[in-house]
Amino acid sequence: MRGPAILPPVRGGRRAPARRTSRQRFDDLALGIVTELDGRWQHRLGLVEYAVEDTPLVPDDWDMPTVPLSSLVRGTATQPTRLVLFRRPIEQRCETREELEALVLTVVVEQLAELLGVDAEDVDPRYTAE
Repeated sequence: MRGPAILPPVRGGRRAPARRTSRQRFDDLALGIVTELDGRWQHRLGLVEYAVEDTPLVPDDWDMPTVPLSSLVRGTATQPTRLVLFRRPIEQRCETREELEALVLTVVVEQLAELLGVDAEDVDPRYTAE
């Protein structure tokens, strides 16, 4: 393939925005879900840091049949709670955008339910146990 793969053609003296990457689209999706849920539950959650990483770091002796989709580390008096979504394992389990949205919602809701000590169905009405 030849030609400009990264920079789009110039239109009217201005460059058109580049196509969004898979990582950027995932970040936007996760941010939308997290913002909505954190806003709804902020009064009970306290300070939570949310992050997206490409893959989890698993030890060499990892003997589980699956790779984790997220990580939740409860906060301490000096450190906030941290919820990390692992983009690649989540994306690899989905074939469509709708499946991706549903899985990201499911992972975030289940982790927040764990933090809150409530059922996942109570965190968000869109949640369905599979």
